[in-house]
Amino acid sequence: MRDRADFERYVEQRSARLLRTAYLLCRDWGTAEDLLQTALAKAWFAWRRVGENPDPYVYRILANTHATWWRRRWKGEVPTETLPEEAGRDPAADLGARDEVRSVLAALPARQRAVLVLRYFADLPDAEIAEILGCSVATVRSQAARALAKLRVDPAARAALTSELR
Repeated sequence: MRDRADFERYVEQRSARLLRTAYLLCRDWGTAEDLLQTALAKAWFAWRRVGENPDPYVYRILANTHATWWRRRWKGEVPTETLPEEAGRDPAADLGARDEVRSVLAALPARQRAVLVLRYFADLPDAEIAEILGCSVATVRSQAARALAKLRVDPAARAALTSELR
């Protein structure tokens, strides 16, 4: 039986990796923290049923919650000439080439981005990605192939990825 100590241990061990995955899905640290907190709250309610390997379950919650939030995104913001206050500095802004890779990922459709993030950044096998996203392994592979083909054709993406690999 899974208990609170198991959940706390899981959160301590995996929260940094889950936060990074959430950030790569939504491309904003604040939203990523909210997404992770929501996913962990949902996981807590089902913790006794999750099983011995909670990663696929939690990654699926992350992906599904992000997709739901993306569909319901509020479009009522009004741009202003000056910001009311300066926002906190984004730690990723100092990473130059990585920021370019993130912007290249942002140009991909949500499903393709989710596949690449889960495959290359969360280092999950295709079978787990398929389980998380609720699709077949073949769909995961085709989405990855389409995303990589799109990145190969885009000169900005090629430059960003090449500089990241150096």
